[in-house]
Amino acid sequence: QVQLVESGGGLVQAGGSLRLSCAASGRTFSNYGSGWFRRAPGKEREFVAAITWSGRTTHYADSVKDRFAISRDNAKNTVYLQMNSLKPEDTAVYYCAADIFNRVRATMAGEYNYWGQGTQVTVSS
Repeated sequence: QVQLVESGGGLVQAGGSLRLSCAASGRTFSNYGSGWFRRAPGKEREFVAAITWSGRTTHYADSVKDRFAISRDNAKNTVYLQMNSLKPEDTAVYYCAADIFNRVRATMAGEYNYWGQGTQVTVSS
């Protein structure tokens, strides 16, 4: 069993930066792929970024490419999402997730087995 806890959300002005963290419990987390999703008010949950267990392969949604960076520190059982050049449309609840099959490009929510509770990110214009 893996438990995920996100942190680092908050209120930021457009153009600013935030770094989200996802702390995991469970010794097997370092063997799993990880991803970040978000859900904006009135919208469906959408894929943001994914990373394989080794950290060597990452994948991003087009809307965040070149602005966001996903990384992980397996020694700390933590995955990060560095968000730069934030826009008001990035406002959402951000969720981290774990994929026990460590898929290279897991972009669908159904491919993930464990989820955190989410952290709110609000970008003001």
